[in-house]
Amino acid sequence: MHVPVLLHETLEALDPRPGRSYVDGTLGGGGHAEAVLRACGPDGRLLGLDRDEAAIARCRERLAPFGARFEAVHTDFARLGEVARERGFAPADGVLLDLGVSSFQLDEPERGFSFRADGPLDMRMDRSRGRTAAELLDSFGDDWRALAAILRDFGEEPNAGRIARAILAEHAKERIDSTERLAAVVEKACGGRRGAARHPATRTFQALRIAVNGELEQVEAALEAALGILAEDGRLAVITFHSLEDRLVKRAFAAHEGRQVALQQGGSRWEGRLPAVRRLARRPVAPGESECAANPRARSAKLRAVRRISDE
Repeated sequence: MHVPVLLHETLEALDPRPGRSYVDGTLGGGGHAEAVLRACGPDGRLLGLDRDEAAIARCRERLAPFGARFEAVHTDFARLGEVARERGFAPADGVLLDLGVSSFQLDEPERGFSFRADGPLDMRMDRSRGRTAAELLDSFGDDWRALAAILRDFGEEPNAGRIARAILAEHAKERIDSTERLAAVVEKACGGRRGAARHPATRTFQALRIAVNGELEQVEAALEAALGILAEDGRLAVITFHSLEDRLVKRAFAAHEGRQVALQQGGSRWEGRLPAVRRLARRPVAPGESECAANPRARSAKLRAVRRISDE
């Protein structure tokens, strides 16, 4: 069973109420969506999006008891605004974006997201389109610098150059098309684990996954789309799992919160990006010790939330 991260804190941030409309841009296992639907009953509605067809199928089954109060659409969350308007969910009273890879995706070796079990080097969240991680490696040829840039920019990997050279050298000898082989190549390039708590390939897998799925571009587009459909006093809650995502969210929220700028002639005026919002808390909310103990995958989660205010 999928364990939703920061569930209590997310519900507190969204404050779901009866008769209101909500959008979950990243359905995943459906845990957050189910909790929101229960909290906004008996007549609140929720629109769920996911680019993973398997997630859509699971959530349609799990949330079937809610009947017409729940709708699911197979699409990426960058189209959140467009789909919400088409389905009558705009303006929305609350939007949730949980940016983590779901437990189902991590635990299914055939998806290629994890090196804990061998599987094809795929990593696509939407398996109906796009190139796999193995095909991405094909595209580099012997250009290790281009691969190193991805490992450095998307994985914050300090050994990006060494790992990139090792990957492409091995890929040239025999195509790397499995998660186990890629992890072994990276581990060897880094000189083995030497008792490290984190596997040496962790950052490499993260970087390739982000590149394959265009995740950072998707996040930027989804944030603006979500803010654009919020009703006045509507709330946007975003859960991130690594610093790259969290910086994007923090920057977007700060831009829409804006600031008061002093005028030479006296007084001040607000400068910022519309729609205007106010952060619910100055610092992100992190899971407590008990949640991390029960669900180790929650350890790196951060929740940030804002409330839309009048633009006047």
